[in-house]
Amino acid sequence: MTTNENRLATDLPIGPPVDTGPARRPERRALSGRFVTLAPLDPAHHADALYEGSHGAEKECIWYYLFEGPFADRAAFKAHVETKARSEDPLFYAILDKPSRRALGYATLMRIDPTHRTIEVGNIMYTPALQRTPGATEAMYLLAGYVFDELGYRRYEWKCNDLNAPSKHAAVRLGFSFEGVFRNHMIVKGRNRDTAWFAMLDSEWPQRKATFERWLAPENFDADGRQRLALSALNGVGSS
Repeated sequence: MTTNENRLATDLPIGPPVDTGPARRPERRALSGRFVTLAPLDPAHHADALYEGSHGAEKECIWYYLFEGPFADRAAFKAHVETKARSEDPLFYAILDKPSRRALGYATLMRIDPTHRTIEVGNIMYTPALQRTPGATEAMYLLAGYVFDELGYRRYEWKCNDLNAPSKHAAVRLGFSFEGVFRNHMIVKGRNRDTAWFAMLDSEWPQRKATFERWLAPENFDADGRQRLALSALNGVGSS
C-alpha cells in the first residue's frame, strides 16, 4: 500500500470501540412485577386460559397480524402451545395476572444474538383481559429490564407489520425509536408484509427505565385505577 493509500484508509470513519464480551442468553425463569408475572410458557398450566381468552368471534382480531391463528379448536391450540414451549428462540413467556396466576397473554425474546448483544421482543399476544391495562405495560418493562440490566444487551428491537398501527403506536409509547420500513420483507398468511423496525439502546435504557417506573408507581393511578400521567406523554410522544 502506498503512503497516499494508507492515509486515505486511516482517514475513513469507523465506529467507536466497544466491549466485545457477549451478552447472556435469556433463561426460562420468572420475572415478577406488581401487576403481572412472566413465567416460562407451560401448556399444562396456561393453554386453556390462553385459548379461552383469545378465541371466539369477538376475539379473533387478536390474531390478525400474528404469524398463526386463530385455531380450529382447543386441541389444535394446545398442540401449538406445546411447540412454542419447547422453542429456545423464540423463547416464550406467559404473562400471568399476579393475584390469580391466570395466563392473559404471552410474549417472546427472539432473534437472540449474544455476540453482537442484540435481541428482539416479539410474538406478542395479549388477550382482551390484558390489553390496555397496567399489567400490559409492566410486562414490557419487565422484559426490557431483564434484557438490559441482567443479560447485558446493547440493542433491543421491536418489529411489526407496517400496517399494524396499534403495534407501531405501542412501540413508540414504550420508548422504542422508529428506524424505517423493510419493504416486501415477509409473506404472512399468504399476504405481503412490509416490516416497521423500532429499537431501544442500552444508552437509552436508564431514562426509559425511570419513565416506566414513574408511570407504574402506585401514585400514578387514582382510586379507580385510571392513570394520572400517560406513558407516551412522559416519553414525549403523545397522550395515551
